Amino acid sequence: MNAFHHILIPTDFGESSAAAERLAVELAAKFGSHITLAHVLEPPMPFDGPFPQPIRNLGAPVEKDLDDALAQLKMHHADSDRCFTVGTPWEQILSVAKDRGVDLIAMGTHGRRGLVRAVLGSVAEKVVRLSPVPVLTVHAA
Repeated sequence: MNAFHHILIPTDFGESSAAAERLAVELAAKFGSHITLAHVLEPPMPFDGPFPQPIRNLGAPVEKDLDDALAQLKMHHADSDRCFTVGTPWEQILSVAKDRGVDLIAMGTHGRRGLVRAVLGSVAEKVVRLSPVPVLTVHAA
């Protein structure tokens, strides 16, 4: 297996994301990888251009949560940073992966089925189908 030099961990701050993070930290320790912890804020309405003021205001508490999560991650894996973006989650995850040259995406999945999945969609499924790099999905249960 080739070494993973850069691992992206998209997080929604839930248990499945935490499970993916724990596994990614183990892999990063083995391969000496850099980790990027990322969160995507999906705006309540479509937007075009720079983040409008209401979106920036919504993002402030989320960025604080992301900073806190990064601080916790750095206690287990010092070679880590974070990325905060606004947009459609699966699109932004793939964009960050491409822009940062990641070798692996490790993400949680909620395991939704049936109508709930059809209505809400599956971020993990779209990332798995469209990612040019391997995607490791982890279910918390």
